[in-house]
Amino acid sequence: MKPATRRAYFEEAAPSHDLHRRSLRGGAVAVVAQAGNLVIQVGSTMILARILLPEDFGLVAMVTAVIGFAAIVVDLGTRDAVAQRGSVNEDEVSALFWITLGVGLVLTAIAAISAPLIARFYDEPRLALIVMTLSVTFALPALYFQQQALMRRALLFRTLALVDLGSNLVATLVAIVLAYRGYGYWALVWKLVLTGVFTGVAVWISCGWRPKRPAFTAGVRELLGFGLNITGFAISDYVSRSVDRVALGYTAGPRVVGFYQNAFLAYDNALVVCSDSLHNVATVTLSKLRGDVPALKRAWSTALSSLVYFVAPAFATLAVTGQDLIVLLLGSKWEASGAILSVLALRGVPHAIERTLGWLHVSAGRPDRWRRWGNFNCVATIVALLCGLPFGALGVAAAYTAAMYLLFIPGIVYAGKPLGIGAFDAWKTVGPQVIAALGTAGVGFLVGHTVLQGTGPLLRLVVLGIFCCAVYLATMTLGFRMTKPLAVAASLVRTRVVTLG
Repeated sequence: MKPATRRAYFEEAAPSHDLHRRSLRGGAVAVVAQAGNLVIQVGSTMILARILLPEDFGLVAMVTAVIGFAAIVVDLGTRDAVAQRGSVNEDEVSALFWITLGVGLVLTAIAAISAPLIARFYDEPRLALIVMTLSVTFALPALYFQQQALMRRALLFRTLALVDLGSNLVATLVAIVLAYRGYGYWALVWKLVLTGVFTGVAVWISCGWRPKRPAFTAGVRELLGFGLNITGFAISDYVSRSVDRVALGYTAGPRVVGFYQNAFLAYDNALVVCSDSLHNVATVTLSKLRGDVPALKRAWSTALSSLVYFVAPAFATLAVTGQDLIVLLLGSKWEASGAILSVLALRGVPHAIERTLGWLHVSAGRPDRWRRWGNFNCVATIVALLCGLPFGALGVAAAYTAAMYLLFIPGIVYAGKPLGIGAFDAWKTVGPQVIAALGTAGVGFLVGHTVLQGTGPLLRLVVLGIFCCAVYLATMTLGFRMTKPLAVAASLVRTRVVTLG
């Protein structure tokens, strides 16, 4: 590793003259990388869904819903803590590396020992060996989390994106080969394990930094304190995102979970591309503006408004075309997943907004408030689950959608309070996009079930996709006269063209 790169890992975090340009590029790279991962995910699911049974997907989903929080717990929130902190040194990062590795090894042992109990809970003996195999995913991420944090701190988003894409692609290819050879659900299990292995190897090669002997200083305790608040949020958030699979697995079995899981995967991958992929870029960039609150608020408003501007038509279109999309991609045996996806997609716009609350909590240095919001959101999600569970997987999806529309504005207000962001600021930033998306979805459903009722699924999907995007853009530009996000996107494209030139 070159000395300049090493300095970039540990230099003082401060706004630079090209911060805006670098953050835009970082955000674009993150979105493109997640879009690439989405292509890989969709491609692999198309292939694997035709080889494997819904029950195979359901078995793995039932396990990952219980132990899939591995990376969250092992991380201890240290990646966000390191990336956002004004200054950090090698001794502190080394200490965090050994602490997280120790936590990962302990949790691996606990998960392996708990395997029979999990199998007994679901009354499914096959789950025991799956749990024991996936228990290694607790320890694997601890081997590269701190390197990832340093690379985020140095704004090396392009390298991180390539690592993520490459690891996902190789693990997916191995899983497809195993499925063709008749390994069944084990193809899905090994895909999860190998993704962690390949990511670890690639990150160690790309980063170049190696942990030293730990020094447990006051700075380490401060970083852990910051990170543990983030971990508190992440755990409650994980519970709210996975308790549906646990409940459906317990009450309905692996087949129903399989249908729900593939609908949820399609939805969640779209959500990751649209919002989660920008978390690392946004928190690092906004944290550098902490000393200038008005500038931070302007940057937040521009970023969130632009994000939702482009997210909204994507989810509106996914809601309208979800049924046809699932049948075309996965086959007719997965038709039940299509209806679930259409309902979940209606949740997408407010959910994408809710997923950005960490931008404000982390950049304001208030992860404790993020943790409290996570606890509240978890309780609200469980209440929604209990309301929808008697009506099956579709009822759960509908209840989750209704709950998110009630929570996203209060979530922004709570996150923005330390920075002076109120309900008016929140609605001015995202309200027009939400209204336009709901209107677009309503018109799209009407056209799909009347004018295009007798057409084939492929033609209907293409026509409705173009129609929904046109309706949304017309509503935003002519109705709300909102064009600034288009200018931001054009600026990014021009910058990229100049750079390539």
